[in-house]
Amino acid sequence: MNAARTLTARMAFATLKGITRNLAEEILARIDSEEAFFDATERQLASLMGFQSKLFAREYRDSLLAAASREADFVSANNIRPIYYKDNDYPARLADCPDAPLILYTTGQCDINAALTVGIVGTRHATPYGLEFTRSLVRELAEKVDSPVVIVSGLAFGIDIEAHNAAMREQLPTIAVLAHGLNTIYPAQHRGAAAKIALGGGMLLTDYRSCDSVHRSNFLARNRIVAGLSDCLVVAESADKGGALVTARISNDYGRDVFALPGRISDKYSSGCNSLIEKNMASIITGADHLIDVMGWPRKASGPVQASLFPDLSPEEEAVADYLREHGEGHINSMTVELGITIGKLTGLLIEMEFKGLITPFPGGKYRPTKELL
Repeated sequence: MNAARTLTARMAFATLKGITRNLAEEILARIDSEEAFFDATERQLASLMGFQSKLFAREYRDSLLAAASREADFVSANNIRPIYYKDNDYPARLADCPDAPLILYTTGQCDINAALTVGIVGTRHATPYGLEFTRSLVRELAEKVDSPVVIVSGLAFGIDIEAHNAAMREQLPTIAVLAHGLNTIYPAQHRGAAAKIALGGGMLLTDYRSCDSVHRSNFLARNRIVAGLSDCLVVAESADKGGALVTARISNDYGRDVFALPGRISDKYSSGCNSLIEKNMASIITGADHLIDVMGWPRKASGPVQASLFPDLSPEEEAVADYLREHGEGHINSMTVELGITIGKLTGLLIEMEFKGLITPFPGGKYRPTKELL
């Protein structure tokens, strides 16, 4: 069997108009292989299938083969790994979904059949509340679960990219599901993060070819793969409309557990989460513990109590930490006066403490301690 010819035929077969796994298996039950499907005459296919179809037209099938041949060259030249639905390493979770694609294009080394996966999605207009929750959730999963949890998201602005970046900081594998071919990255601002994901034990994954146009509908279609790859889904923030709510609905349809971060009823980007909870489409989540318990994930054994949670804090950082613990929040102008630290020095301290996950910035120059600091 010619491996290159088989791959080209499979890639072409996966692009048949309206193809689904059920239809693919029905066709292949009557004909030996994807290569045989393209080798057969239109009359032979109609006779084998018992019906006429424009899918069998020679000109149409030849055009699919030609496009697949070009895509095979692109795949080979760019170290991309196609995964066909018959392959042993096709994602088992996704294979159970009725609208799963026949083929995926991937780059990176993440195990897409890892024991534990969670999808984390949300608005592109994430607030400090949603961003801090996302960072904290990923950090707690890394700290508390006795197996690496794969973080799945869509590389979009806001919650998505925060989930990917948090996973990389915590050395958890992460999968970015793209709404376009691997010849580009959207948004362009996330190219650096995409490269780190692919080269750092994560994966970029898509069901689109390099020649496919990028349409708005691609981003909604992409959501089914985020849902299908995940054991459960967390919606960190969402307005009353948006792709995160679509992903939540699909996850429910797939029988996945869905969690949503509650927020104030007056907050625009909590209204979608609150609605999911109100309609019993999602469970409330405030941290990793509830998710771990619901999913029955194994916890790490408790270690010895540390003498100090933050032994690497400088005396000035300790002063800032003590101030925020006492006051609940601090304005940069007030802190520079009350702590006797210059504005330039304080700005540097606050940036360092934000990177350590100890404080969260808010609009207007305000800072609040995270629960790790309290």
